[in-house]
Order: sequence, then structure tokens, then C-alpha cells
Amino acid sequence: MPHARARRAPVFPHRAPPPHDMAKRMPPDFHGPPMTDTFARRADALARRSYYEATVRRPADDPALAEALDVDVCVIGAGFAGLSTALDCRARGLSVAVLDARRPGWGASGRNGGQLIAGFAKDGEIERQLGVEGARAAWALSLDAIALVDERIARHGIDCDLARGYLSVATHPRRVPELRQWMEGATARWGHPSLEWLDARAVRARIASPRYVAGVHDPLSGHLHPLKYCLGLADAARREGARLFSHTPALEVVRGARPIVRTPAGEVRCRHVVACCNAGPGGVLPAATAARIAPVASYIVATEPLGADRANALIPRREAACDNNFFLDYFRLSADHRMLFGGRTSSAGASPDALVDAMRKRMTGAFPQLADTRIEFAWGGFVDVTRNRAPDFGAIDPNYFYLQGFSGHGVALAGIAGRIVAQAIAGDSRAFDLFARLRHRRFPGGPAWRQPALALGMLYHRVRELLR
Repeated sequence: MPHARARRAPVFPHRAPPPHDMAKRMPPDFHGPPMTDTFARRADALARRSYYEATVRRPADDPALAEALDVDVCVIGAGFAGLSTALDCRARGLSVAVLDARRPGWGASGRNGGQLIAGFAKDGEIERQLGVEGARAAWALSLDAIALVDERIARHGIDCDLARGYLSVATHPRRVPELRQWMEGATARWGHPSLEWLDARAVRARIASPRYVAGVHDPLSGHLHPLKYCLGLADAARREGARLFSHTPALEVVRGARPIVRTPAGEVRCRHVVACCNAGPGGVLPAATAARIAPVASYIVATEPLGADRANALIPRREAACDNNFFLDYFRLSADHRMLFGGRTSSAGASPDALVDAMRKRMTGAFPQLADTRIEFAWGGFVDVTRNRAPDFGAIDPNYFYLQGFSGHGVALAGIAGRIVAQAIAGDSRAFDLFARLRHRRFPGGPAWRQPALALGMLYHRVRELLR
């Protein structure tokens, strides 16, 4: 990752600020009880210049919990996974309370690249552990996950700029065999029905960039505005009868036949707990389980509106794309014709102010025709990754579930995760048990050492990638 120059100038030097009508809608900060945790403070800072926050109108915050509740299911976390769990539990007639330390969509669900993708971050790992038939079953659920997003958008009338088409691309000939091998596995063994191989010429017909030498087109995957979708899920959950509480961090889960989730000013007694904190600052999971994931910083910039003609010249079919490098780049066009360009880095403590130049360099490396284009938004967040990049769904107790480790595939997978945990609560645990079979190792060290260890590991992979 290139280093940004140290300076004291504004984040967007020599460029106009965001349009007034958007700038005035960008939240100056997130309200609620102060969080002294370093992670939470960094996450707050990374959200302040979010294009997504600037292009939604949030409803008034849900109240903080200030009473003792008794419900069937207490969900911790109001992102994709938690809200999906709430919707599917309500569909089964279960009473539900959803607690969030901030508000719906504050974490990764409201900040990510918006890519709705079939499969998993490391599909080969799924097959290695579950076998071909198990991997095929898991892949079928990942395809169901995309269909579930379609279903929820249609049923609940969620306007979230959904678009179809996704491109996995290679930036160098040495990356092509791995991409072709993945496509062969996805079609021949795992069950994707309609992938298409693209040579260099075909890729350049879809992406106006000299960087990409081969690709795979997936017509089933796509992209959306993640915060609009998340807020739509929250609205649907309220209408279906779930009770949502913002600014209500879960401080402790007292385990037992009737678990108790304690908060600063109340508590929830329940039959089942589902923890969906993912990369968030929650501390309710046992240390051994929490150590299975680590937060990886990911940053996105959004350009000024390019206009339809210029935007369509860059990506004529308006598909989302991602390369297959270890330090990957991902990009797509927004509904208002901006380029949204993101990338992953181990520099979790950096701010958009420090990284905007580096992200601009990455963007113009792919699209040199954007060299003179103004950057209007820059933001970031944290992706919850496991060591093997496979999702980590499991149970601490028979009535205490957790969903974590989506490793960059949460837009689709989090929804189906919510459904299968609701099925497990209702007595059908077949799909949940499939994922619970996946074995995971802890990241080395305690919480204080996890991020430095991850940074060293990512640096190793970066050097290895450059030397290949």
C-alpha cells in the first residue's frame, strides 16, 4: 500500500468540497454513549465522510433500552446479519429485541463496497473441509443468499439501487491460472450455473482499463447501496414487530437456560441469543471465539458525479468488479454516476485524510482517465476476516449463537446466515450445522496483539505477491 504524504492540508486538497445539499446531510458524528475503545473511535472517524451516509435520510434513532424485557430472541447487532435474523425469527412467530451499540448500519453493513457476490472468500477452503458435496451444499446456500436479497427488496419495497453483474478480474498473467481454476471449480464442482470466461479483449469491452488481462463474468451477482438496503431491513423488522434499540451496547451475556443480556440501563431475558457483532466493538463473545476473527481495514473513495455518458464509457454494463490480488481493489458505478473505488489494507489506524492520496493512486492506476476527477467522499471501515477466510457460524451454548467472519462476502451471506440461524432456533439446524462444521484457528496473541500480527501477515503476503 503506498504511503500518503504527511501534511496538514484538508483531505481533498485543491478540490471543491461536496455539494452543499449533500454536505449538510453528512452526520458530524454518531450520537450515543461515548466509547473509549480505540476500535470504536477509529470506526467513528472512518464513517464521517461516507457517500452512503450522505445519500440516505435516516429516520429518528430507535430509543435506547431502559427497561427489563422478556423475549424469545435477543439479537446483538443491527447490521445485515442481525436484522435478517430478526426478520426470519418474526416470520416464525418469535418475539425479538435487537440491540445495537450505535444504530442500524453503523458498522460494516453500512460502509462496504456494496458487492452482492455468490460464493465465499476462499472457496477451496470450503471444499477442503467439507468435501465436494458439502462445498456444493454451501454454494447452493450462497446462491440462495442472492435470491433472498431479491426477495426482501421486493417484499419490503426497499429502494437500494440494485444492479446485476459482477466481474472477477486478473491484473497480471501470473494471476490468470488461479482465476481460471476458481471458475472451473465453481462451475464443475460447486454448482454455479452461468459463469463466463473473458479474455483480455472481452474484459476491456466491459472495463475501459488497460490493467485487466482476463476475467470471469457472473450475471447472478451484482451490487447495491448497502446502507439503503440495511435501513430498509431495519424498517421492515420494525414493521414486522421486532423491537429495535439503538445506543444500547450489550455489556454482558449471562448464560443459562434463560440467558440475560445486560446493557447500561436495562436487560433482556430471552430463550435464545444471537450475537452478530462481526467486526464491531462488541465484547460479549468468549475470548476464544472472538479471537477467530480480526478486523481488516478497507477504504473507499467516491468521485464527483461523472455524468451518465462518461460513467458508462468506463463500465458500459455498469457491473461491479474486483481483482484477485491479495491486496485487492474493487469498484463500481453508483446510481448517480460516480466511481466508487475501494481497496483493502492492513493500516487499520489510518484515516481517510491520510489515505485519500493512496486510494486516488490506486484508482487512477486502473482508470488513468480519472486523473483530473475530483474526489468528493472518502471513508472506511473494518471487514471481519477469519484466518482461513471461511465464515464462522457457531453456538457457544445450545441457545447462544454467533455469526461472524464473513470475510468480505457479508452483503449476501449475512442475510442467509440470519435465515439459517432462525431455522436452527425453530428446530431445523441442518444448514446451520453445515457451516458449524468448518474449523477455525485463532489469530495469535490477545486483542492488543491481533492487529499487529495481522498487519505483519498481510505485509508478508504483499511482499510475496510483488515478488511473484
